[in-house]
Amino acid sequence: MTKRLPAATLQRRRRQALALLALLASALSPVRAGLGLDDAQLKAAFIYRFAQFTQWPGPPPQEFSYCVASAPALREAMSGLPQKPHAVATVKVRSVSEPQQALGCQVLVLGLSERADLLRWQQALGGEPVLVVGDSAEAFRAGVSIALLVEPNGLAFRINHSEAKRRGLSLSSQMLKLAREVK
Repeated sequence: MTKRLPAATLQRRRRQALALLALLASALSPVRAGLGLDDAQLKAAFIYRFAQFTQWPGPPPQEFSYCVASAPALREAMSGLPQKPHAVATVKVRSVSEPQQALGCQVLVLGLSERADLLRWQQALGGEPVLVVGDSAEAFRAGVSIALLVEPNGLAFRINHSEAKRRGLSLSSQMLKLAREVK
């Protein structure tokens, strides 16, 4: 038996999906250079949208945390984003330097390129429901849930859907359709 969502919820999700499509379409086009966005700001906007189109298990937390490791420019850009991706009391963006500090995060952004470092962070999280976003092709090969990639025509992303599901996360079908690759 399928549970039907209220009409207002469906309409809100449709609006969010359209907003995601518009953001991602503009980010993938060469026009983005005219927007005055640097790479860190663009990546931060993508990460914010990824959070909007991800569902975590259980009730929403009182505090929604974006944690950023080894990417100071990205952490700064994320601090300037709107602060309400979900119906939570507060949203925080914080730097983390050790994997154990990321256990209370909903989104972990890894600005690491060494495979051993990427694996160490992910292993420390175990099966916790954390959306792990990497900033390189190596991050995707190391098994993060989403990897952001700078390409000649803009920014693209790859999704490791099986890893997201293993962590108990549900990713929007619209986001899956827009990914350069889904594994």
